Amino acid sequence: MTTITEAAPGAGLSPRVTPVAAIRHIATLAWRSLVQIKHNPMELLDLSVQPVMFLLLFTYVFGGAIAGSTGDYLQFALPGIVAQNMLFASLTTAVGLNTDITKGVFDRLRSLPISRVAPLAGRVVADTLKQAWAFALFIVLGLILGFRVHTGVTGVFGALALLLAFALAMSWPAVLLGLKVSEPEKVQILMFSLMMPITFTSNAFVPTDTLPSWLRRWVEINPVSHLADAVRGLLSGGPVASDAITSLLWAAGIALVFAPLAVRALRTRV
Repeated sequence: MTTITEAAPGAGLSPRVTPVAAIRHIATLAWRSLVQIKHNPMELLDLSVQPVMFLLLFTYVFGGAIAGSTGDYLQFALPGIVAQNMLFASLTTAVGLNTDITKGVFDRLRSLPISRVAPLAGRVVADTLKQAWAFALFIVLGLILGFRVHTGVTGVFGALALLLAFALAMSWPAVLLGLKVSEPEKVQILMFSLMMPITFTSNAFVPTDTLPSWLRRWVEINPVSHLADAVRGLLSGGPVASDAITSLLWAAGIALVFAPLAVRALRTRV
């Protein structure tokens, strides 16, 4: 019988790889995550049901009360719902990564001579690409319900690029949480508890001037508010530059803080 000696934590995740090899490792692991959809279609279903449910519920339950008509509210709220869904999708990243760790997938990856960041970055890239599907679903369903894009194809792709950039940054806090928490169920509870107040205390669903003055101050600096306003401008027309730049600055800051912390957490977790 062959004796397998367990590698020390982090031993296999060699930092001595070329940048080209690291990119190849990331692409391979990202493809692994995407291929799983073929064997587990429920994963794609999760990305499909939530956007449909949120858009229909907010439009037809709250639209008339908030904006006077569902059509007017849909034009205002769809960009905000898209931004909210993007943040909640980071929950999938955290849970998926934690599941890989608890099931021993990372024990196999660490025995390979791959980049230390590849297991994390591969998951992040794959989940970011999955969000493009959710965005397309939002736009198609919105058009069916009466939403109108006033900025053409350029605005749509601009909104998608901004959302994916922010989603990429938000994936790193999710990765850190997925590495630190012991069970997928706990990850889901914690992520939901964090994302819910951030998204609902923004102008994603209601105009800022309808909120109490004490809450309005937070809403005006909330990164979700800037992201929602930027997406509104890119899809419906209006000012874009200020909110888009602020959103990208938030994204850069979040990534610079949490990506190194996530890599360090990987070294101690696996």
